[in-house]
Amino acid sequence: MAEQAADSEQQAAGAADAAPEDEVIVDAEVVEEDESAEAEGDEVAAELDELAEAQRERDNYLELAQRARADFENYRRRVAGETAEAERRGRAAVAKGLLPAIDNLERALAADESGGADGLASGVRLVLEEMRGALERAGVHSYDPAGERFDPNLHEAISTGAAEGAEPGTVIETLERGYRVDSQVIRPARVVVSG
Repeated sequence: MAEQAADSEQQAAGAADAAPEDEVIVDAEVVEEDESAEAEGDEVAAELDELAEAQRERDNYLELAQRARADFENYRRRVAGETAEAERRGRAAVAKGLLPAIDNLERALAADESGGADGLASGVRLVLEEMRGALERAGVHSYDPAGERFDPNLHEAISTGAAEGAEPGTVIETLERGYRVDSQVIRPARVVVSG
């Protein structure tokens, strides 16, 4: 029996010598260190996958938030532009309604200056100045193109005439002033053009 015990010890010692370096004998069980490292590696890989998924979700939410912000900014700009355009149209409509009255006041002044009563002329002049001031405050400006080159975008030719020293296509007389709101012509100037 003693021989068998010695042989068992020798076999165990020989087996330990023959065991690879990464194996450890614990209570006659062989545990490989690679398995525990592999398990840890699997856990780290799973955590990295979770982290990558969380980052993708974060990036998607960030992209959605940025798109929403851009859409809101575009909406805000569009509404501001539409509001400004509506205001401009409103001013133009008011001005267009006042223009015939201004034209008549100007005609009355021209007729009165040729020999009428001073009181009437000064009253009409005050009303005319007041109406012009109201239009100016509303952003409506008049223009008199006499002496300028005829432009069909700004002028309406009522007739043609001859004038000394004027090149053909030049406005030689303004019959009615033109009016515009900012750059929009609400009524072109009615003019006589040299032929």
